[in-house]
Amino acid sequence: MMRMTWLPWTTASTCTTSPAMSSGWTSSTPMASATSPGTPTSSPSPATCWGAWPPRDAKWCPSWTHTSRWTAGIRSTTRSAPVASMSRPRMAVTMKAGAGQARLATPDFTNPEMRAWWASMFSYDHYEASMENLYIWNDMNEPSVFNGPEVTMYKDALHQGGWEHRDLHNLYGFYVQMATAQGLEQRSGGLERPFVLSRAFFAGSQRYGAVWTGDNAAEWDHMKISIPMCLSLALVGISFCGADVGGFFKSPDAELLVRWYQVGAYQPFYRAHAHLDTVRREPWLFGEENKALIRAAIRQRYALLPYWYTTFYHSYRSGQPVMRPLWVEYSDDVTTFSIDDQFLIGNALLVHPVTEQGAHGVQVYLPGKGEVWYDVHSHQKHHAPQTLYVPVTMSSIPVYQRGGSIVPRKERVRRSSDCMYHDPYTLYVALSPQGTAEGDLFIDDGHTYNFEIKAQYLHRHFSFASNTLTARSADSKGIFESPAWIERVVILGAGKPAAVFLRQPGMAETRLDFQHEPETSVLTLRKPGVNIGANWSISLR
Repeated sequence: MMRMTWLPWTTASTCTTSPAMSSGWTSSTPMASATSPGTPTSSPSPATCWGAWPPRDAKWCPSWTHTSRWTAGIRSTTRSAPVASMSRPRMAVTMKAGAGQARLATPDFTNPEMRAWWASMFSYDHYEASMENLYIWNDMNEPSVFNGPEVTMYKDALHQGGWEHRDLHNLYGFYVQMATAQGLEQRSGGLERPFVLSRAFFAGSQRYGAVWTGDNAAEWDHMKISIPMCLSLALVGISFCGADVGGFFKSPDAELLVRWYQVGAYQPFYRAHAHLDTVRREPWLFGEENKALIRAAIRQRYALLPYWYTTFYHSYRSGQPVMRPLWVEYSDDVTTFSIDDQFLIGNALLVHPVTEQGAHGVQVYLPGKGEVWYDVHSHQKHHAPQTLYVPVTMSSIPVYQRGGSIVPRKERVRRSSDCMYHDPYTLYVALSPQGTAEGDLFIDDGHTYNFEIKAQYLHRHFSFASNTLTARSADSKGIFESPAWIERVVILGAGKPAAVFLRQPGMAETRLDFQHEPETSVLTLRKPGVNIGANWSISLR
């Protein structure tokens, strides 16, 4: 669960201390009002800007300087005095001569010097009251100009090097996110991984943070289209994507809100967000039944965090999409080519959310000739390829685990992911028709670059074959200690053994308790009790 920071924009015409700013939040992209070339560049009085000087809680305020070229600068203030000033030529985007009356100017993030200054403003001595777990939201950084042409700056606005905005519009927001991420890294001495959510992005933005699909509305079509939108972004390398749950504009009814929480639980970036003027939509305002349905969806998300984290690690290493179309894994199956209402998470989970109002059932296509899929809720096994008609209720989120995969979960209910960090794991082993399965798990401290700098991580590999489940290191270079252990192993598609034994290096075999459900062929092994970083094997006999 991430603590997010909303980052309002400010201009000279509205340069007042807002509740957001007085609580220590800061502007995503400070904006300075400026005059066109030829207009006197006298500085506004402090009273014009803030009403009092110095402002007690102000973070950003425009300033002007007399130079041979038309410029706009940005001044950052503390509670008592200015701590930085940007007033050099070409540090802000400028308008060509004859552009008209007073316009809005923004920092020129195409200028490396501007980006370096911006990054420096996140240091602890400049960003007061911020802590190590600071997460930033770069909103409206296209940039958005409500009264501008095409709701952004003029196409002939000049950037560094004489480039017009029309030539690099898509790069502007990319550079804002880049500079923000660099600022968060610098303030920790390069140790902490930044989290920066950006509304504007471009090719390569995945290197700097997450994105979302923008200002959607509380409509069924908007919820449904979020799936192909995120799939498209994932295919071009931007995997950390999601949509505003419940819709940003308008107000969802209970059915739409519940379904959207269910859809979002299986998209990489998961958050609820709404416009200030919409009706409040906290889950507990929609009655106990709907609150319980939303809670259940969120719990599914949290239980799968170990799998999500591992899948993101693979994406980081290889660029493979986290959320991917079926044809990525089944490129020889033409049926998958046109499917965009269901998708895979990694290579092990298939999801078909309910996105139609009043739906009583969905058509789910299970790909893979000779493969099997298991319903993650009922554990029922289905042979592929086939199209299933799946009856649904308001509690239904059709999700299937691929036969031949092993998915790690954490199933203890906690208040946050931080509270789950040392919790034990449950391994879900879904057997293929050949009686085999494999999967992996990546673990590190979850917030620093020590997995790269010091090789402080665990990458574990699990495999099942010949009635034996084995755990070993997938990467011997990584060294990391974790108190977490394996609480349970659930084997889907298994027969009932006579006995189950755990073997660890240098120790005698121990017998494990188990339970077998013949109706679903589910075998549950209780409390192996082995550390997540240990090598071991479990034999079914």
